[in-house]
Amino acid sequence: MKKIGLLIVLAFVSTFSFADEGMWFLMHLKRLNEADMQKKGLQLTAEEIYSINNSSLKDAIVQFNGGCTAEIVSGSGLVFTNHHCGYGAIAELSTPEHDYLTNGFWAKNYAEELKPKSLSVRFFVRMDDVSKRILGLVNDKMSEKEREKVINQEIAKIQAENSENGKYIVSVRPFYNGNEYYYFVYQDYTDVRLVGTPPNSIGKFGGDTDNWEWPRHTGDFSIFRVYGDKNGNPAEYSKENVPLKPKYFLPVSIKGVKEGDFSMILGYPGRTNRWMNAAGIDQNVKFAYPAWVEASKTGMDAMKKYMDKDQAVRINYASKYSGVANYWKNRQGMIDALTKHKTAKAKAKQEKKFDKWANKPANKEQYGDVISTINAYYAATNEKARHDNYLTGMLRSSTFAALPYSLGSALIQYANENEAKRNEMKPRLEAYINDNYEGVYIPLEVDVLADELNLYAAKGGQIAPSIRQMADKNSGNFQADIQSAFENSVFGSKEKLNAYLANPDAKKVETDPLLAISTALMNKYRESSPETEKLTNDFQAASRKYIAGVLAMDPNGKYYPDANSTLRLTYGTIRALPKDKRNDAKVNNYTTLKGTIAKYKPNDEEFDLPKRLMELYETKDYGRYADKAGHLPVNFLSDQDITGGNSGSPVLNGKGELIGLAFDGNIEAMAGDVIFDPKLQRTISVDIRYVLFVIDKFAGAQNIIDELKIVE
Repeated sequence: MKKIGLLIVLAFVSTFSFADEGMWFLMHLKRLNEADMQKKGLQLTAEEIYSINNSSLKDAIVQFNGGCTAEIVSGSGLVFTNHHCGYGAIAELSTPEHDYLTNGFWAKNYAEELKPKSLSVRFFVRMDDVSKRILGLVNDKMSEKEREKVINQEIAKIQAENSENGKYIVSVRPFYNGNEYYYFVYQDYTDVRLVGTPPNSIGKFGGDTDNWEWPRHTGDFSIFRVYGDKNGNPAEYSKENVPLKPKYFLPVSIKGVKEGDFSMILGYPGRTNRWMNAAGIDQNVKFAYPAWVEASKTGMDAMKKYMDKDQAVRINYASKYSGVANYWKNRQGMIDALTKHKTAKAKAKQEKKFDKWANKPANKEQYGDVISTINAYYAATNEKARHDNYLTGMLRSSTFAALPYSLGSALIQYANENEAKRNEMKPRLEAYINDNYEGVYIPLEVDVLADELNLYAAKGGQIAPSIRQMADKNSGNFQADIQSAFENSVFGSKEKLNAYLANPDAKKVETDPLLAISTALMNKYRESSPETEKLTNDFQAASRKYIAGVLAMDPNGKYYPDANSTLRLTYGTIRALPKDKRNDAKVNNYTTLKGTIAKYKPNDEEFDLPKRLMELYETKDYGRYADKAGHLPVNFLSDQDITGGNSGSPVLNGKGELIGLAFDGNIEAMAGDVIFDPKLQRTISVDIRYVLFVIDKFAGAQNIIDELKIVE
């Protein structure tokens, strides 16, 4: 997925919050949302959604591998999430002989389920407010570093108090730019196995072309299972582990949805910037995001050239390419949407009103210079933002922009140690090397790094000094230099590194050409100065005061904090966009298999379809999953407030039954991470009936269907 987050509730403009706007803490539902939700169609209580002492909906919602959301859907630990969330694990398990990305995979029993090397789910246990405890220890006379030190010391105490000797993971997070603090208690399970996935031609149908677009026809789901020890506790992978018996799992409704139906989403939205100021928006639109887009496209083009030629390369780089491509289109969409809707201008108008309030005699000492300080920071860092995004674009695309730097000092230490210490270090180094070089294709990496350096040198501005020197010598074409660097580098292959471990020589690493390039890039990435530290210190303090001031202007307003990968609930309705001739559906809030077939392009990477799916369409063999009109629904629209991290989140009806899996947003509302648009904002979800149809009729995986509690 990919999409939106927090609220602006710019209280000085309006204290009213649309039902479909907001990412709400579960512990606040009773006070802030329960009555409104029930009025709109919720048939549960806040206690049935979030309870500390009893099983509730929150016990079925997990964070999936740190970046997505998933839900427990059976009493045996079965998990539904998006196909693109499971993509990395599916790719890892795939080989040219067993290409699960291309062909799909369906385990017939527990024994056939596949364990990726590293995959985890995180269960939310409870949360609580520790704002008074933490903020009582700091004051405005402290620098930001002093403040951070005191806060981190108290956070460590809170974590220790609530971890129950390591049983739980405890995370203390700031909200409203450090005006509030809450702790969250989690339990992590690391034995998670692949149960089923549709082929790419269903799970990724439409590819980059349809990404962020509506109408969509994507079966974006995959299926996993959580395992624990015989007592249900987290445990490292073992054949002795058993499927988890969860506290709660979601029933699955195939009754369907219609315009205006209440629905809600629980999940882990990643990041929003609804409190971002006008100058920050301008910086992103004019400096940061264009560099992000260009650097991403450069890396994608270099990867794609080799992926198209070799199946093994395509499998090994599929996850990285997909991740880069997703945000390449996202950031371009953000540029277009923020520009079109003149978001910075609207924010500037709001800030002008705030500044007028802030400079009243009673408020001036505390808030008078807030806006000017924020604006000064962005003005001073615009060019740096451009540079940093060209550089981070390289780091996202190129393995070797950072890998030599991360490994180099350990290799030097290894060479300088005695034999006993080397024998102790060697297994860890071998494991690190194997993990980082598995699937690496050096010709691709040469081109990615060379092409990214060409772009960085041409447009990065104040780039790393030694990289500038290289560019001056090679006239801005790094191809020959990078090719030579790989040929002469210890880091040029796994075999060279293993040979080094057998016969270490610190000088080889200290003078290594790839390490020199990587070190220059990473040192520039981490570069700081007293001037930038002072700017950042003042900006952070001003940003915190800005939000505090907005809250102080209307203390009775209904607020929620920016998304930051903590569990939230958002609610709204099934809601159409204006009629679109590209969609065959009668109401433009859903799509059908008929529309999927209409997009079919034989042998096309994005729009090919499996023969079996087309046969089922021709015979209209939809089983019990068709709607009343006889169509097979594929995707649907609702107006909840979501963002990246909500991928895989359950879309639930008023009874708390699963009706779909959220996977995307619409490009018209791409500015939603910064400002919510109540007219255009939509969540795109795969209809649970299409998920079950693919599992049942397409794949014949009756064993999976039998596990579910299906409500007809």
